[in-house]
Amino acid sequence: MINVLVIEDDAEAGHYLNDQLNRMGYSVDVAGNLAAARELLAAADYDVIVLDRMLPDGDGLSFIDEIRRAGNAVPILVLSALGEVNHRVEGLHAGGDDYLVKPFDIAELAARIAVLSRRAQTSVPATEIHVGGLSIDLITHRVSREERDIRLQPREFKLLEYLARHAGQVVTRAMLLEAVWGLKFDPQTNVVDVHISRLRNKLDAGFPRPLLHTVRGEGYRLAEVP
Repeated sequence: MINVLVIEDDAEAGHYLNDQLNRMGYSVDVAGNLAAARELLAAADYDVIVLDRMLPDGDGLSFIDEIRRAGNAVPILVLSALGEVNHRVEGLHAGGDDYLVKPFDIAELAARIAVLSRRAQTSVPATEIHVGGLSIDLITHRVSREERDIRLQPREFKLLEYLARHAGQVVTRAMLLEAVWGLKFDPQTNVVDVHISRLRNKLDAGFPRPLLHTVRGEGYRLAEVP
């Protein structure tokens, strides 16, 4: 099943998209603004995002730049009433993968979502992950930030890789324990906190802006915050 995040501030339009795409076999979440979209993205992975350009708390194109800078490569289809050629070009240059002008045919939208999802699934697996100025080579395990090499222990690298694959999202201690240590229970130790502290010192020391953030009461997030 294809998981779709629809970001649309018009409640009636959002309900319509949710209803129609569900009928076609898609799993859909709808966010009425960018703040709600950020919360959903932090909690789940999506195969495709359908994004309106004009939203009450920001510009959809700026949001594309935000999540791309965080390392999230999810395919994005911009759905907008702004249909001039220059508008479509702006949407694609901003990091959108497709652009559909309102009014639209729901069958065409569904087809475009399916194409974007297939394209993402069949693409060649990345051998590098980039988050801001941080580069992670998944083959050689070389890590650098702004061309400065960072030496990591194997467990630290595994921890960083998991955080980077979920860049921009809040990752909980339970998620890290299972993914990095293979534990499906909390051993009630500070092993995660210790490794996060070591990793943060190596990643952020000497740089003006941190990449590894603690989200109080929730977990950790790897992201470049302006």
